[in-house]
Amino acid sequence: MTAFRIVLALILVAVVGYTVPVVANHGVNLLPVFFGDIARMGWPGQFNVDFMGFLALSGLWLAWRHRFSPGGIALGVVGFFGGAPVLTAYLLMASFRSNGDWAVLMLGPDRAGALRSG
Repeated sequence: MTAFRIVLALILVAVVGYTVPVVANHGVNLLPVFFGDIARMGWPGQFNVDFMGFLALSGLWLAWRHRFSPGGIALGVVGFFGGAPVLTAYLLMASFRSNGDWAVLMLGPDRAGALRSG
């Protein structure tokens, strides 16, 4: 679990560290650039479509882990739009709350408990 937490922290620092100067130099006008690359049908657009799939899976997992409750759905939306910083921060927090139990981390405490009780 320690190695996983270190990787999460490195990803969080790297993405935030990269994002800060990009926003400072280009502003927060991401969506026209993101969808413009997709519309041009080149490799940057292909990467964006692929990445958007990962964002959707991240958001769905966050909502699912919280049983699609209103808060879970809101968290999923935040995860979709917030990307790696949101998911890594969430996983770091959840890894400590789960006391290093992978089943609890990935499934949530309710599902992990049900899995163990049969």
